[in-house]
Amino acid sequence: MRRYFIAGSLALLVLPLLSPSGRADVSELAQECDQCHGTGGVSKEDDVPTIAGMSAFVIEDYLLTYQDRARPCHETRYRAGDLDRPATSMCEIAEGLSEEQVPEIAQYYSDKEFVPAKQEFDPAKAAAGAAVHRRDCEKCHTDNASNSEDDAGIMAGQWMPYLRQVFADFSSGDRQMAEDKMREKFDALSDEDKDNLIHFYGSLQ
Repeated sequence: MRRYFIAGSLALLVLPLLSPSGRADVSELAQECDQCHGTGGVSKEDDVPTIAGMSAFVIEDYLLTYQDRARPCHETRYRAGDLDRPATSMCEIAEGLSEEQVPEIAQYYSDKEFVPAKQEFDPAKAAAGAAVHRRDCEKCHTDNASNSEDDAGIMAGQWMPYLRQVFADFSSGDRQMAEDKMREKFDALSDEDKDNLIHFYGSLQ
């Protein structure tokens, strides 16, 4: 059974240890991922998330969800390598991964260090967003949404344009949420609350 994790989960995933040869293979595979997500999964593109340092559970679940086309597959161009290649999407990329490669690539990026994006933000909005986070989000997204051990993704320090797309997908219902309580909390937020949250997460550099 597929598991579709979006944010907030108590489930644990135990991954098998990779052999040295497996590490070499996944390192070669990661070179393809890095052409959009940046070296070592640290993105330099404001519409592409940094995946370095996220939990293996989150990354693997994202890939499985993309394989099943159960979340939006926004078209994107390559950011490095052969730039003449046609645009692709995460669904197309994930579909090319084998059952063995999915947990391997997830563990590979999980072992990397998350590096917050350096970007401009509105201090007043960030302060307001901090209050919204403490009130509605901190219970599941601890340490200001920076703790990968929550298995809830990392929002602190992510690119703000990427977060805006994620919030838009949640708002439209195109992207699922893990729990009904989370959906209720998110739907109760005003557009201003959501914008303030994005500035707050963007301020955590």
